[in-house]
Amino acid sequence: LLPKRTASSTAGASTSTTEPFGHRAKRARVSGKSHDLPAAPAEQYLQQKLPDEVVLKIFSYLLEQDLCQTACVCKRFSQLANDPILWKRLYMEVFEYTRPMMHPEPGKFYQVSPEEHDHPNPWKDSFQQLYKGAHVKPGFAEHFYSNPGRYKGRENMLYYDTIEDALGGVQEAHFEGLIFVHSGIYTDEWIYIESPITMIGAAPGKVSDKVVIENTRDSTFVFMEGSEDAYVGYMTIRFNPDDKSAQHHNAHHCLEITVNCSPNIDHCIIRSTCTVGSAVCVSGQGACPSIKHCNISDCENVGLYITDHAQGIYEDNEISNNALAGIWVKNHGNPIIRRNHIHHGRDVGVFTFDHGMGYFESCNIHRNRIAGFEVKAYANPTVVRCEIHHGQTGGIYVHEKGRGQFIENKIYANNFAGVWITSNSDPTIRGNAIFNGNQGGVYIFGDGRGLIEGNDIHGNALAGIQIRTNSCPIVRHNKIHDGQHGGIYVHEKGQGVIEENEVYSNTLAGVWVTTGSTPVLRRNRIHSGKQVGVYFYDNGHGVLEDNDIYNHMYSGVQIRTGSNPKIRRNKIWGGQNGGILVYNSGLETSVWPVCGFRLI
Repeated sequence: LLPKRTASSTAGASTSTTEPFGHRAKRARVSGKSHDLPAAPAEQYLQQKLPDEVVLKIFSYLLEQDLCQTACVCKRFSQLANDPILWKRLYMEVFEYTRPMMHPEPGKFYQVSPEEHDHPNPWKDSFQQLYKGAHVKPGFAEHFYSNPGRYKGRENMLYYDTIEDALGGVQEAHFEGLIFVHSGIYTDEWIYIESPITMIGAAPGKVSDKVVIENTRDSTFVFMEGSEDAYVGYMTIRFNPDDKSAQHHNAHHCLEITVNCSPNIDHCIIRSTCTVGSAVCVSGQGACPSIKHCNISDCENVGLYITDHAQGIYEDNEISNNALAGIWVKNHGNPIIRRNHIHHGRDVGVFTFDHGMGYFESCNIHRNRIAGFEVKAYANPTVVRCEIHHGQTGGIYVHEKGRGQFIENKIYANNFAGVWITSNSDPTIRGNAIFNGNQGGVYIFGDGRGLIEGNDIHGNALAGIQIRTNSCPIVRHNKIHDGQHGGIYVHEKGQGVIEENEVYSNTLAGVWVTTGSTPVLRRNRIHSGKQVGVYFYDNGHGVLEDNDIYNHMYSGVQIRTGSNPKIRRNKIWGGQNGGILVYNSGLETSVWPVCGFRLI
């Protein structure tokens, strides 16, 4: 690559090749007026005159350490040795990623598009961040260690054929604990993690599809005490037993997270074909994982099971098409679940029971075969700003002494009622939008209780709120309007305190009270209905006091067929068929003077 240096001939200079050996030729005399320049040194030629294409071709034969040393020679070499194409080739040879995998801090990995990255050479940046890891690459270890010349400068890299061997290397302190699992299917390895290792898939394209770890006999991953801050990411984790219904498999899972450990699970695809155990089981005091950006779908039992005082943070996961609930929370489990997409389940979306708790925020829960969210047996979750919709039955189902706080959610387009409350359950339903249901908005029956407060309930096919069979909720500060049926329907010995609501523009009566029901309606605004304002019939009773009832197509209040409510201190006006209409053996008690009062 270097030009040959030739001496210039001038007059008087000897150029004979027959000059006796040992005699030095005379030095050529150079005129001071000559414009000839001396030849450049080799270093100057390499650094300044050799074309970029040639230098880059030479650099392409170097490995990463030599390339870094070359960059220290001069400014031009520094620029060329940092060429992204050179580093991309080296990077993909070692890590296989087709996009740089950034690792800015422990437990955090993400891929970037080189064109959109803040720095000009993300390939090199990522190489530096990942350089100290060990690699599980079946069949490559023998080739690597038998060709030391080919991989000179990579002596610190470690290669293993199995994940178990790599975990053994961590235990023996051969490296710091960063393990890259390369493309392939790894079957029936014994993966018990009891140290803060980091294990990440390494493959081109969509990484988690190319790195598959499965077990057919035991839990695929088991995290034990000592695995605080361990990380597993960017891989498919499967439990695929031969006998899918064997009873002993109810203790086997894709991921099993036990007491006093808090691993990070990130960007994983989690699948279980076992019919007797959940895909992910988080159990025990101090079990507090972080599970983010995972896909827990197509499992033949429960997707995510949190129990026995376990906690954890579960964010941005896709949970769908599981045979039982997408999420179970039981026995004082208390997770934080945010921004999960829980849909198309073959059972309920989320099931909390037996004192289960949890904080659910901004989740999208829809198209599950049973309720989107079920609460039972003293469970007490908090559900905030979620969307619960298009359920094949109801939206929220609270029963058998269930509780819970449902706040500022959107509950809509469910086949049955948006909210069901029954069997001595006592939830708080506050600040929600409950609309466009194929049946009612809120349905309280079978000794149901609850506080229904500050909701916007509209556009439902049946009553906005229905209270029946000895149920006794508190209903206040709601807007109940534009329903295709009545506003509030109290029947079959329904009770409750209904106060300070605005009930308007419903197709049928604003409030119906019938069949032995005895609610207290107090300080409500009931107006602009397309039929009667408040309708008592078939032995409907109760108290109607301090309400403002006006502008109905029929009368403000109708009382008939054995009904006997107490009516006092109401403003009843603007009805096109009178104020109070009593007929067909209806009665009334304590009627204060009201314009338009008629008895028929």
